[in-house]
Amino acid sequence: MKHVLVTGGAGYIGSHTCKALAAAGCIPVTFDDFSTGHRSLVKWGPSIQGDIRDTAAIKAALLQFRPFAVIHFAGRIAVGESVTQPAVHYDINVGGTLSLLTAMQQTRVDRIVFSSSAAVYGLPQTDLIAESHVLAPINPYGRTKAIVETILADYRSAYGLRSIALRYFNASGADPDGQTGESHDPETHLIPLAIAATDGVQAVLSVFGDDYPTLDGTCMRDYIHVCDLADAHVVALSLLDRTECPPAVNVGTGRGYSVAQVIEAVERVTGRGVNRVVAPRRPGDPASLVADCTLLRQISTWRPGRSDISGIVSTAWKWHRHAKRKVIEGAPS
Repeated sequence: MKHVLVTGGAGYIGSHTCKALAAAGCIPVTFDDFSTGHRSLVKWGPSIQGDIRDTAAIKAALLQFRPFAVIHFAGRIAVGESVTQPAVHYDINVGGTLSLLTAMQQTRVDRIVFSSSAAVYGLPQTDLIAESHVLAPINPYGRTKAIVETILADYRSAYGLRSIALRYFNASGADPDGQTGESHDPETHLIPLAIAATDGVQAVLSVFGDDYPTLDGTCMRDYIHVCDLADAHVVALSLLDRTECPPAVNVGTGRGYSVAQVIEAVERVTGRGVNRVVAPRRPGDPASLVADCTLLRQISTWRPGRSDISGIVSTAWKWHRHAKRKVIEGAPS
């Protein structure tokens, strides 16, 4: 069994990927500072507490476990925070990645899968966004992802680093077995916020704009089940040794759902109404963000098999009830 170092493995997507790695016969080693990740979500391999900017700590972890590859999730993800505190995002997302790459060079680990984002595209110029779309991020978060992709390209040319960046769209849902799920503080994602608005945890869900040029006036997004996304990371590891491995691929479904459609799905699955209010548009929110995933389908057998909106919401609802019960029962988070 081969080890894989997973930075940020105690987070939402990272923990689901650790489970997928274990199912594929690998041993995921979580490297996380637990500032936003949860120790309770580290279940499929050993963990090391450390800061991604601490090159010596990463090097020690690489020497201890000798992984054949790294999957790199660690970083700040809040877009709003990136606007008000860009220094933090550049320090952790860019500086932390450079620290990781230095440790990898020093220990001769030459394979990395990077957690990128559709935020690198900025405001889309086409209905379906392909990898050839111009990169024009509109916030510091997206710019940090684009910068890291550029760094990886330079390292490929100069040092022979084998890398691939996964540009994902809206990760959503939760592990169907209830072993891990989404738990952000503060929560910013639509589906958990809509679920929270059904049970009094949050009084009102804000719908930011209902006058977009879409089928019902609300924003359209490409929602991909987090387990499908986790599987894509496992597949990406197998692509690194191929001569045709591209530097970046989209990971989405190619289908968009509007905010109103997501709310309808939440009401249908939970049997409860979502208390909502229409708020002004947020600056920089595009009307639609939907992936063209042709490239990944062409070069791999990966397909998003769990990403219908009802299935996504059902797993998120199951996780929400499980997490709430743990709080009520006083179980550790």
